[in-house]
Amino acid sequence: MDLLALADYTLVARHGGFGKAARATGRPKATLSRRVADLEAGLGLRLFERGARDLKLTEEGRALFARAGQLLTELEETAVEIASGGSRPRGRLRISAPLLFCQTAMGKLAGDFALRYPEVRLEVTSEDRPVDMIEEGFDLVIRVNPDPDESLVGRAFLHDRLVVVASPALRRPRGDDPADAVAAVVRASGDQPEWRVRTREGRETIRTRPVLSLSSLIMVRDAVRAGVGAARLPISLVSHDLADGTLVHWGDVDAPDIALWTLYPTRRLLSARVSAFIDQLRQAFPNGTPDELAAYIGK
Repeated sequence: MDLLALADYTLVARHGGFGKAARATGRPKATLSRRVADLEAGLGLRLFERGARDLKLTEEGRALFARAGQLLTELEETAVEIASGGSRPRGRLRISAPLLFCQTAMGKLAGDFALRYPEVRLEVTSEDRPVDMIEEGFDLVIRVNPDPDESLVGRAFLHDRLVVVASPALRRPRGDDPADAVAAVVRASGDQPEWRVRTREGRETIRTRPVLSLSSLIMVRDAVRAGVGAARLPISLVSHDLADGTLVHWGDVDAPDIALWTLYPTRRLLSARVSAFIDQLRQAFPNGTPDELAAYIGK
């Protein structure tokens, strides 16, 4: 297989078209088109669906891009490392991470990483939606309780759990009387009208009457601190408030714990950049407990 043709194919696939790839790289459009055509002919496969205005990868094209792009990157990194006489991380590292983790911990993580590896250009995007790592060009994603994905591998590096908390001045509801429902602070994505919680006395249900709809858990915590109502929040986000009495604990949410995972494309070798960032996460959270995250946030 012609590696030059394969490299040109990945350029076109990454940029989404021959013209875009040519403008981004300064390569002649005709050369890119000919190389991709030669590659398709050699493989006996159609890698792109060519429309009047757009270019889309076929299923076979997506599979080849997913593997070839990573392999070519590894070859390039290996050549650079050999030439430089070392394996120090360098180049661009793109990460997608959940909004709350970015707001509370990623700034410090990114700063420490940049000081340790100045030759890496770290780019972090905060978003909670699932991303397509290959098409969107991410090297690493951090996700909460991700669904299984055969194209990705990874590990859980941090755990947390949900608790119901409120201001000490707020009366805790008792019984099934609708008038006894608590005014609850909830997220914009919606929350259950009844919360199942575990306490020392056993399991119980807390009826809710929402009065606020907020998209950020940081805003939810601050509203609860102000005494507006109760809320379901990660224990790491409110452990300091519980310790100093700013908030009180009504119970643990009767639901699976939260797990944060690092995910990356399936391959034998990780880039030095990705490995370095994963190592930094291990160092920051060696046991992966909520207490470690709370301590890290509070530093």
